[in-house]
Amino acid sequence: MAKPFTRNEIEARMGALAEGGWSIRADGMAIEKTFHFTGFPAAMVFMALMAPAAEAADHHPEWRNVYNRVEVVMTTHDAGGVTDKDLRLATRMEEIATLLLAGGV
Repeated sequence: MAKPFTRNEIEARMGALAEGGWSIRADGMAIEKTFHFTGFPAAMVFMALMAPAAEAADHHPEWRNVYNRVEVVMTTHDAGGVTDKDLRLATRMEEIATLLLAGGV
């Protein structure tokens, strides 16, 4: 099992994720972001495209959809905090969201 990162380690590893709007939750136990899409269908496409990636990584986000928003919280539950699994899946989310938004979905 992976050891969770400290807040300082998370900050050092976030890089482009922080620039893209990801933040560290106040308790330091998760990273989070709210994605904004053009509408409900685009938000659903994002979640549908991310589901296989999450399954393949054996890492499943806590997420919630409200109309054009997808609110995501990432933590590695069995490690008790943020690990590389969270940062890798968050990076994949950024890639998928960027493609969707660039395509006008």
